[in-house]
Amino acid sequence: MAKYIIRQSLSLTGEVAISGSKNAVLPIMAAALLTDARCEITDVPALRDVDVMCGLMRGIGARVNERYGDRTIEITTEAIASEEAPNELVKKMRASILVMGPLLARTGRARIALPGGCAIGTRPIDLHLKGLKALGARIVSKDGYVIAAAERLRGANVYLDSPSVGATENITMAAALAEGTTVIENAAEEPEIVDMVNFLNKMGARIKGAGTNTIRIEGVARLGGAKHGVIPDRIETGTFMIAAAVTRGKVLIRNAVPDHVKPVTAKLGECGVDVRALDDGLIVDARHGVLRATDIKTLPYPGFPTDIQSQFMAFLTTVRGSSVVTENVFENRYMHVNELNRMGANIKIEGRVAIVEGERLLRGAEVFATDLRAGAALVLAGLSARGTTRISEIHHIERGYSAFVEKLKGLGADIVRAEE
Repeated sequence: MAKYIIRQSLSLTGEVAISGSKNAVLPIMAAALLTDARCEITDVPALRDVDVMCGLMRGIGARVNERYGDRTIEITTEAIASEEAPNELVKKMRASILVMGPLLARTGRARIALPGGCAIGTRPIDLHLKGLKALGARIVSKDGYVIAAAERLRGANVYLDSPSVGATENITMAAALAEGTTVIENAAEEPEIVDMVNFLNKMGARIKGAGTNTIRIEGVARLGGAKHGVIPDRIETGTFMIAAAVTRGKVLIRNAVPDHVKPVTAKLGECGVDVRALDDGLIVDARHGVLRATDIKTLPYPGFPTDIQSQFMAFLTTVRGSSVVTENVFENRYMHVNELNRMGANIKIEGRVAIVEGERLLRGAEVFATDLRAGAALVLAGLSARGTTRISEIHHIERGYSAFVEKLKGLGADIVRAEE
């Protein structure tokens, strides 16, 4: 069993380059199913989730050429071999549901098992299905599968009850080849959606409004190939910002987009951490002064990201004062709390609220990653904890962080990946 073994690593210093966004590259890969032409995606992160998506695409009939040496994937889907996504891969990753819209638009049919992924709370796909039904799909749920069919998708007005990222992406992809105009209201506004839409527009789609709460899609008869570079990963950026803060170090984070991490920058600033934007990234300096508590509330973009909540909580255990963390996105995203408390933290949960008593002297312990971001939080806690921390179930972490150990080592962290 692979583990991360971490020893206290105070004052991380140096520079780190951010990889392409996991949450952007997966829908972009799914969008490549909408055309029979060759698509080239660059700045692709080397991640387990990307490997799963490559396998899933091949199962559908795509030719996928992975060139991780130059961070490129080429996808050509001349014909759809199967309207059913491979079940064993769908169960591994929630983003598998994103092939439903493209399959339905391209072939008129899609069959997919209910997807897996991190157990961070209820994440139903009802909004995906609501949108596809509005476009004219007939949908049946049976024996853990969703089956969708439509002779021809037609544009429609779709109002999302909540701004779901996945539903916004799935409906947008399906509507790109639908007849007529589709308007999605209360759409999610995340940068990853903007990146996917930029890719679709390069393919010949006619989509406006990405990054706002209203997206307008003029359907086209066919799409062509395109070459596209994936945006930097804002969650990885935020994680390394907090790594600098929790170790009281100074880190230059290259290939970051400051606008994408404004909430993290603001909250670190409230704690006394100096964050400065540069032309090609950020400098995070936490070497001076006494750091203090602050409160955070997770919200859809452009609010504070739920994917950074656990990492920020690990940091808050080390600063002076009490902090209040409110999780408004997922109801089961406090599974890291027991593990942090095992390391000496003092965190109490009351429903969706966590009270963090700061200025704790964390100590190394045997802990396990319950999900991707919880695992990242334990890594950050381990960097600041006295003694040795051993983290198991690290496959969760490796789903979403490319060369995480190597990048941390480059900043002076004492961390190894070991088979035990």
